[in-house]
Amino acid sequence: MVKKEFQAESKRLLELMVNSIYTHKEIFLRELISNASDAIDKIYYRALTDENLQFNKDDYYIKISIDKENRIVKISDTGIGMTDKELEENLGVIARSGSLAFKKENKAKEGYDIIGQFGVGFYSAFMVADNVTVISRALGSDQACKWESNGIDGYTMEPAAKEAVGTDVILKIKENTEDEDFDQFLEEYRLKSIVKKYSDFIRYPIKMDLTKSKPKEGSEDEYEQYTEEEIVNSMIPIWKKNKSELSAEDYENFYTEKRYGFDKPLRYIHISAEGTISYKAILFIPETIPFDYYTKEYEKGLELYSNGVLIMNKCADLLPDYFSFVKGMVDSEDLSLNISREMLQHDRQLKLIAKNLKTKIKNELKNLLENDREKYEKFYEAFGRQLKYGVYSDFGANKEDLQDLLMFYSSTEKKMVTLNEYVSRMPEEQKYIYYASGESIEKIDKMPQTELVADKGYEILYFTDDVDEFAIKMLRQYQEKEFKSVSSGDLGIEQEENDSEDQAHQDMFAKMKELLKDKVTDVKPSQRLKNHPVCLATEGDVTIEMEKVLSAMPNNPNIKAEKVLEININHPVFKSLKDAYEQDPEKLELYTDVLYNQALLIEGLPLEDPVSFTNNICKIM
Repeated sequence: MVKKEFQAESKRLLELMVNSIYTHKEIFLRELISNASDAIDKIYYRALTDENLQFNKDDYYIKISIDKENRIVKISDTGIGMTDKELEENLGVIARSGSLAFKKENKAKEGYDIIGQFGVGFYSAFMVADNVTVISRALGSDQACKWESNGIDGYTMEPAAKEAVGTDVILKIKENTEDEDFDQFLEEYRLKSIVKKYSDFIRYPIKMDLTKSKPKEGSEDEYEQYTEEEIVNSMIPIWKKNKSELSAEDYENFYTEKRYGFDKPLRYIHISAEGTISYKAILFIPETIPFDYYTKEYEKGLELYSNGVLIMNKCADLLPDYFSFVKGMVDSEDLSLNISREMLQHDRQLKLIAKNLKTKIKNELKNLLENDREKYEKFYEAFGRQLKYGVYSDFGANKEDLQDLLMFYSSTEKKMVTLNEYVSRMPEEQKYIYYASGESIEKIDKMPQTELVADKGYEILYFTDDVDEFAIKMLRQYQEKEFKSVSSGDLGIEQEENDSEDQAHQDMFAKMKELLKDKVTDVKPSQRLKNHPVCLATEGDVTIEMEKVLSAMPNNPNIKAEKVLEININHPVFKSLKDAYEQDPEKLELYTDVLYNQALLIEGLPLEDPVSFTNNICKIM
């Protein structure tokens, strides 16, 4: 028996693969099970063209055995097996994949798809094992062969005895280190959990001898242990069944089993796509928002499978950020099982799937909005803010996809409405879509700035989320109607003007502006106020609510709105103001300061000098 060396490139690849490609060492079991599944599939393919070979699926299985005392884990299959030549070709040269070659040769045949394609998955065994032994007997051969290696030093081969066709992969599990716990891979419950996590939907039974306990005969308090062989995988994934076979309860059970959430899904989407890329997917729109959704700890993404084998637990590339609330899985035979996280990010097929999923999710939400308004409003209450972030992010690149899904509270309807519903109700003479921003619906209801727009009978959308105005600024318009804040300097509403009266007060307003210095850009008579004495309006793109949001940021950019102090010349206060201007300059300064601070309070802005303000109120009293 002579030890043979791996090729130089293979040595380096083995070292890189073990240390870099796989993030979690538990992956080794997924890879070896997938290879075993492929080996059984190959018999199925052979049976398609060999009339002397019958394929009875019930005769085929994969068995995981544990010898804890000797630190041995064995993965056996009843698959096609390998000759000594195939063992050397497939295991002696890393990254040569027998599965890939077999798939190319049999691509015209119909049947099960071969999972492994890169041929490096087998070597993940060396992440957990000091020594790996493979004993294989090929279909149609009486002689078995043994391949053995302890890693990059090379491998040996020799004849061996094996009663049945198939392959045994025997791992000598490493001893624990300070940093690594290898004992876990000798525990029944741990290996069973790995199978459930990664290989639950392998189409052949995966068997294990599991330790159980039962009451001793004739005793109620004493128990005895016994071993029983059990199938630990479910074999048939729900997504491969016909939709007609499944009920809403089946989808809800799957949602619960996969621990996508503790709630019930509001909606599910079952996709079976054939074409440029083939894939199956089940997506869920949750009912309630996860407690950590808007934290750094929340990790978006869908489970990604290749032919029923889990590749990645959270594949973020499958979902745009604005749909990050979606849960579920995708399974595609066109993706390579052994693909790494870095390669996934550049995978063209993955991008095609992601594009298709985005469209499916958007259409499902539109369908929910149009046909089940109550459920959509429940969804929007939980995740509407995320859609608005989606409009705002990437410089508005996604606004066309999301604008019809947005909803805001309406001043006239007293409920949430869509932009389309708002525009459909606009009177012919109304130029803009009007909105008002504030902390709550109750506070916006009392805003002085809404008086003129409301008096004209125009509907006002209430913005109560921090992101609302930023999203609308990015949206700019909807169905060719621009958005306009009720605090904007120009509301686009024709008013009867009294130029001579306004001119008579210009000197007083100029004096008030001088007294307020750089706190405001202007002081002027208000066209919008009916019952209130004073308010702040804004000029430019930044509104007062946007200023508040920006001021609350950790890296406060100190961006301020251009504020205009508007005075209601029809209010009784105005007469006192005019008298002060004509007779008492000190009183004018007092009144100006009080009115400005009142306007700040109405907007929920902090007073620069609360003590001075209260003293001024006392002076007036």
